[in-house]
Amino acid sequence: MGGLRTRLVVAFVLVALASGLTATALAYRESRNAVLERKQDAVRTEVKTRVEQAAAAFDVPADEVSLNRFATGIAGGLGGDTVVVAQYRSLRASSDDSADRTRITPELRAAVRDRDRMSFQRVDRDGTPYLVVGTPVMFDSGEPSGVDVFAITSLRAELEATAGVVDAVRDGLVPVVLLATVLALLAAGTVLRPVRELGRATRRHAAGDLTSRVRVRGRDELAELARDFNRTAQALEASVVELREQDARAKRFVADVSHELRTPLAAMTMVATVLDEDAATLPPDSAHAARTVSEETARLARLVEDLMEMSRFDSGAARLNPAATDLAEAVRATLSLRGWTQRVHTELPTGVRALVDRRRIDVIVANLVGNALRHGAEPVTLTLAADPAGDRLTVEVADRGPGLPPETLAHVFDRFYKADSARTRSEGSGLGTAIALENARLHGGTVDAANRPDGGAVFTLRLPWRHTPEEER
Repeated sequence: MGGLRTRLVVAFVLVALASGLTATALAYRESRNAVLERKQDAVRTEVKTRVEQAAAAFDVPADEVSLNRFATGIAGGLGGDTVVVAQYRSLRASSDDSADRTRITPELRAAVRDRDRMSFQRVDRDGTPYLVVGTPVMFDSGEPSGVDVFAITSLRAELEATAGVVDAVRDGLVPVVLLATVLALLAAGTVLRPVRELGRATRRHAAGDLTSRVRVRGRDELAELARDFNRTAQALEASVVELREQDARAKRFVADVSHELRTPLAAMTMVATVLDEDAATLPPDSAHAARTVSEETARLARLVEDLMEMSRFDSGAARLNPAATDLAEAVRATLSLRGWTQRVHTELPTGVRALVDRRRIDVIVANLVGNALRHGAEPVTLTLAADPAGDRLTVEVADRGPGLPPETLAHVFDRFYKADSARTRSEGSGLGTAIALENARLHGGTVDAANRPDGGAVFTLRLPWRHTPEEER
């Protein structure tokens, strides 16, 4: 929000500054034009009056002395800073011989001579502006006498006056900018308050609080946005509640079905065991059917047990029973119990003891090694390693099979996921890797899958190393 607030304040200040500068420029232009026009009109009127008065006593043809007296007489009534230049044919006289006559441009001389009427021009010399007014001296009959008079007046005082207006307006920009900043902060607070509330409500939603709402103020666009957010949040909350209820019902259904199946499955298992034991005395077809029933009953029993285990994880009923355990011995026992000792190459350092739930470690190792043997290729390698820092343990199970396809790696721990969609049945329940991951998480660890650079898949169990009391002493 700080960035947005800053941008709003900067925008307000820039608008105020641009408005102030524009007003200053307009004020300077208007005041300058008004002052110069007033000065220009006054000088033209005075020059016309003085020329008419002096022309009554001036005769032509004129000589240099009379022309000089004529120019001096006109300048005497126009103020001390005005220089008058009179021209009669090739003669020129000035009220101030030291004056710069180049301020009278050829264009102005030509305009006075050709138009036979008063003309003026503003010129600049060495940074100082001047107003030059030129007029022909006319006979009473209206004919030109051949005498042209030019009055040169400095405009420095007028420009200084307009500069004072600019200074006053410029000094007023500071409080204007400060006021604009204060107004911008107030406006930004008003605009950003509902935006901040929306941000806080969104963060609460992201944290899982779907009951969060924002207060609606007014009828503007921000209020409409707040109403839309509340409607969306309400619909999302209803959808999530419905999904949670459906998920809870589904999990409860699986748990209930699994529980109800345990009793008939126990009876079926006993019957299947008896049939399996007597299969040798039965005809070949009957013996095959008896062994098939026994295998499928055992598979169904494992599936029900796995479903019961997953339901305990889902309901939060799974509990850890940690005990001081020699991990190397625990792994050897897992492999020996399932007849895998000769099929798996192990690297098990001695003396690695930790507080773990031995039964759950057995389940994890059995699932990972079983998957490697069923879906990979021998030799399968199992490596136990302890972090030199003493805070992590890893159990790595690697095979030499084709490895896992990239699209399978992201789903290998999903429930009932099959890498080969055409394979509808398998020896396992489809829950082995999911159960292994849940047991690892119960220990505060995780299981990840990857492919070896030289071929084959590798599953790695990572656990925090909780030392036994004997080691801590």
